[in-house]
Amino acid sequence: MTTEAFQKAVAEAEEMIRNPPFEISDQDLAEGLDYLAGSIRSALQMAFDYDLEHPVLINPTHQYARQGLDNPDAVYFNAYLTEGASYLVSGRRGTTVDLSFQIMDGTYSDAGAPNTLAAFDDRELDVAVDGTFEWRFGPELGLRKGSTLIVREVYDDWNAEERGTLRIQRLDTAGRPRPAVTPERVEKRFGVAAKMLTGRIRTWFAFPEWFTYKEPVNTLTVPASTPGGLASQFSSIGHYSLGDDEALVVTVPVCDAAPYQAIQIGSRWYVSTDYEHHQTSLTRAQSVADPDGFLRYIVSERDPGVANWLETCGHPQGVMMLRWQRVSRDLGEADGPRVEVVPVDDLPARLPFHADNQLTPSARADRIEARQVGVARRMIS
Repeated sequence: MTTEAFQKAVAEAEEMIRNPPFEISDQDLAEGLDYLAGSIRSALQMAFDYDLEHPVLINPTHQYARQGLDNPDAVYFNAYLTEGASYLVSGRRGTTVDLSFQIMDGTYSDAGAPNTLAAFDDRELDVAVDGTFEWRFGPELGLRKGSTLIVREVYDDWNAEERGTLRIQRLDTAGRPRPAVTPERVEKRFGVAAKMLTGRIRTWFAFPEWFTYKEPVNTLTVPASTPGGLASQFSSIGHYSLGDDEALVVTVPVCDAAPYQAIQIGSRWYVSTDYEHHQTSLTRAQSVADPDGFLRYIVSERDPGVANWLETCGHPQGVMMLRWQRVSRDLGEADGPRVEVVPVDDLPARLPFHADNQLTPSARADRIEARQVGVARRMIS
């Protein structure tokens, strides 16, 4: 049967979701099964769009297919590369705060992160006055079969910035027709999707154990280059555990060395939580900065009535990440966050500018509407 391997992989993946290496609630299980559905979708997309002779930029990670604590502010594109080939990446630079490129010699797996062969942002491109650009590369980078191009286009203001355009072309196969589809090829693609699906679940079980959960609970690390990420990106990682009446106060200075600065929380599946209909992430443009130059975020289940509230959405435990991108210098401890657990009822006395950050229910609803519009206008699914 053509789909037999994939059917078995779906059953195996569901078993992993139902019996993860951590305790889950009914809500966690429902979200895990939704995560599984997105993973099935992404695995099929990646396997059937996979073409080494005529690669395309694939958008495998979005609000309907989450993975790897996906950034709510990013549009992701992937393409598969191979040895001996020459490529042209071209497009038009939009107005998003950051556009970055990374080539890795493989993909993330439960064995570890692949090596980075090239990583830079658009400051290293020759962008014309009309926003167009080209980047040519090939064997000089040490490409091999399995190498992957990742492009991240990142927003600060979801409703003001505009996405650009992107295209990849393999130059040494240009003009060569693609062979006709055969039953054997389709069966092979289902087999590839099967391996991708179970590998994806295992990878994102393992990844936070290597980094995030090694840190003490309710702490965040000093900003450092993101593991497996870009030289121009720094991050601070951690995980939280809070009672219904507790809040985590995260205080971080506004960083003039990074035009993109953001915070998000995620679930124990190591994916973003619902950032479209809830405020589970904030960029600097979406945040209220205090007069002393600090951003103060409140992570809690209960609404504390302040602008910079990050909703835990029924997750008493979860993961956290702060990102700084397009940095102009290395970041250190002074740029990083301070964290404190306080009772929610004590927040008015603990926040030095509490009166300046009040948010009415009507204003909260306006914020959520703006998020819904922002996601709809920029996301690809």
